[in-house]
Amino acid sequence: MKRIKIATCLDLRNVVMELGFLPLFQNEAAGFSLMDCTGIGRWWTGDEKTDPWVWRMILSEDPSIAYGKLFRNRAGFVSREWFPYMASYRRDGYDFDARYDDGKASRKCKKIMDLFENQPMIPSYLIKSMAGFSARGEKGFEGALTLLQMQTYITVRGFTRKQNKAGDYYGWHISVYSRTEDKFGKNFAAKSYRLGADDSREKLVRQMMKINPGVGYEEAEAFLK
Repeated sequence: MKRIKIATCLDLRNVVMELGFLPLFQNEAAGFSLMDCTGIGRWWTGDEKTDPWVWRMILSEDPSIAYGKLFRNRAGFVSREWFPYMASYRRDGYDFDARYDDGKASRKCKKIMDLFENQPMIPSYLIKSMAGFSARGEKGFEGALTLLQMQTYITVRGFTRKQNKAGDYYGWHISVYSRTEDKFGKNFAAKSYRLGADDSREKLVRQMMKINPGVGYEEAEAFLK
């Protein structure tokens, strides 16, 4: 990717909207990540003005951007314009219920998805307990949560922290999830299914190659799979 300098959260938003998608961390496509565009020295300071780790929390609430584990099981951003193509490709024509009914989705994923029928936005630690994942119960929570993001059925909607009995917040920031349709609306889903998985894959691959001229077709396809 041509050298892009990102100095503010607004810069990041503009780059995502221009390129269509951008991974958070460095990867096999040289230069194609937020970390490459900022330099590691600015990360994890907690300064909202300069810390990209904070920016991801801000943009997760942006109505025009999807944030989550979307690139080879690692985090990144996709614009609202490009997310229907990713959903079309990754879902391959299936909404989640149809995927499950055809035996293409696990019971673990089903237990997570069912939670959103009654509660539109849920922090990850509550998803884990509510769906029965524990040391003595169901295993594989992180894998199921990542898979549902990769398949575009759920997305990060923001971040929160745990609260103690006195109502005080403590600990690390924790992702809050919802169904992707609850963020982008029913029109998003309808559009993604109309596009067609093969055509969407081709469009995504060509955009990846356009952004990264040194990346070949097969490499781009593997990265976006």
